Amino acid sequence: MDRFEFVNELLPFYDKLLTGRQQQIAKLYYYEDLSLSEIAENLDISRNAVHDTIKKVENLLTEYEDKLGLYAAYNRRSELYESLSGHVDEAGRKIIDELIKMED
Repeated sequence: MDRFEFVNELLPFYDKLLTGRQQQIAKLYYYEDLSLSEIAENLDISRNAVHDTIKKVENLLTEYEDKLGLYAAYNRRSELYESLSGHVDEAGRKIIDELIKMED
């Protein structure tokens, strides 16, 4: 997984830890797939300010994941749910489906 994809995966776990402006820029960049120039124009800021914010967000999200491990734990739980689903009856699968929905 490249850095863009990794940061895109981390955002839902840690976006509330970012400032409002960092959230706004990150969502435009990672979710809306806008270029740095497009974001700068939309927000009436410099392209360099957008670039610096994206780099800061990437560093912060990586640091949060290193310390808290929410994304890694989510992936591990997902693997375990998948593994478990093959060993339970229909009622068990429904419970697993509910647990998965709670994750999202």
